[in-house]
Amino acid sequence: MLITRTSGVPIKAWTDGVPVEAEAMAQAENLARMPFVFRHVALMPDVHKGIGATVGSVVATEGAVIPAAVGVDIGCGMMAVESTLSAAQLPDNLKSVRRAIETAVPHGRTDNGGRNDRGAWGRPPPVVQVAWTPFERWLKAFSEKHPKIAENNGYRQLATLGTGNHFVEVCLDERDKVWFMLHSGSRGFGNRVGSYFIELAKRDMWTALGNLPDRDLAYFREGTKHFDDYVEAVGMAQRYARENRELMMRAVVDAVRGVPGLPLFETTQIAVNCHHNYVERERHFGTDVLVTRKGAVRARSGDLGIIPGSMGAKSYIVRGKGNEQSFESCSHGAGRIMSRTEAKKRFTLADHEAATSGVECRKDADVIDETPGAYKNIDAVMAAQRDLVDVVHTLKQVVCVKG
Repeated sequence: MLITRTSGVPIKAWTDGVPVEAEAMAQAENLARMPFVFRHVALMPDVHKGIGATVGSVVATEGAVIPAAVGVDIGCGMMAVESTLSAAQLPDNLKSVRRAIETAVPHGRTDNGGRNDRGAWGRPPPVVQVAWTPFERWLKAFSEKHPKIAENNGYRQLATLGTGNHFVEVCLDERDKVWFMLHSGSRGFGNRVGSYFIELAKRDMWTALGNLPDRDLAYFREGTKHFDDYVEAVGMAQRYARENRELMMRAVVDAVRGVPGLPLFETTQIAVNCHHNYVERERHFGTDVLVTRKGAVRARSGDLGIIPGSMGAKSYIVRGKGNEQSFESCSHGAGRIMSRTEAKKRFTLADHEAATSGVECRKDADVIDETPGAYKNIDAVMAAQRDLVDVVHTLKQVVCVKG
């Protein structure tokens, strides 16, 4: 663990052997200077530059919350389930498995997210309509206070994957057992909540913005109306994200069950569903605080979590060690080592095909920004956080569906 002294609280970083960009450290130093940050800022080994707060950061606060430290992909996280299938039972050609998943789960984005967007439902299936009911009720009531919150596409996007680094994978563990794993969040529902409250915090602090180390670190003080409203809204977005992953996972498993030639299979009791962009009330060092994890997973003693690599690398099911210094947290993945723009410039289709050899996935130019070389080495990331988690299972994808 590296400790950096700043003009604010210390920064404790689990980055030994992992490259960290200067811009990310500058962001972390800005965060450490906020007057309500508790004890220190914790940086995970997948740390990289974000908007406002650094991706791969954990910050505990007293009496305030920073909406941009959570971000707009509220509740984004991972889900994985183990099945009774074995590698030998999978077909030699996995294209049928990928096609089945792609048909069952809307993914990507077209028509600028409009009515013909292939990444959303034209008319959601009955199970999604039922799951949407509590969110619809909440939106109706909450939008009386904040009308702009109602301007989201949550109904048509529940149980859909999204774009960017969101994915669905079929993986094999070290025993050749088949796992299903996916990565997604609260879609347009959470984006509307996050974007709205980030701007609202800036408006509330308009006269004081110039005194902040970064305008994106505008915050709400506890005890104010907008603080309470944000905590309520972010909690609902996190609930939506968890429901989104659970609905998609059911659809994925059912879709694979329908692939011709596969034997009957079940899922086991091992299932992990964890956020890595969120805020929760927790107790640390004997104090009740708000903990914001932006690109980090809670890793209390015994907690199961998921740390994915890139679309050509290993992923890990881990068990937390409850390390107090990290606010009981670990990394949320490998972490980007370059921007999407830089990845598109640097890598060719041939590079991408070689890096994803043996994986049934897209090999076209539209996923170059997600090619494995754009991410940090997952082995180095795992080595840097040996005191945060133990590895329970090592997974390697054989199918990857990208948005």
